[in-house]
Amino acid sequence: MVDEPRNSKQMPNRFWFLRVPLFRLLAINFAAGAALAALLVGGLLALNPSGLRDLILADRAPGTALGLLLFGFIVTFGSAAMGSAIMAAGMSEVDDEDHRGPPRLVAQPLSPAMRQASSQH
Repeated sequence: MVDEPRNSKQMPNRFWFLRVPLFRLLAINFAAGAALAALLVGGLLALNPSGLRDLILADRAPGTALGLLLFGFIVTFGSAAMGSAIMAAGMSEVDDEDHRGPPRLVAQPLSPAMRQASSQH
């Protein structure tokens, strides 16, 4: 039997959702938030503030306490990373040197209808 190359139309793609840009943006940022959460939990365990590591490891089921702590951090930092990515999605990436600082108000000319309404008051 000769192996024939599989056509993409014949074989369904298992990771079709990674082609959707919004989902890919959310997945990447969630992974970054989860990695940061794991790093911070590891840092907490390494630094042992107020005996946190000792308290977790003294329990009969330290995996449960560690899992709940890690889950809380993943939800918090994953959501924050995804939310900041969504809020920054509409921003333009302009690298002009002239546009630094806060946005300024620019005077706009009044339309004739607005000019007439303001002169009546």
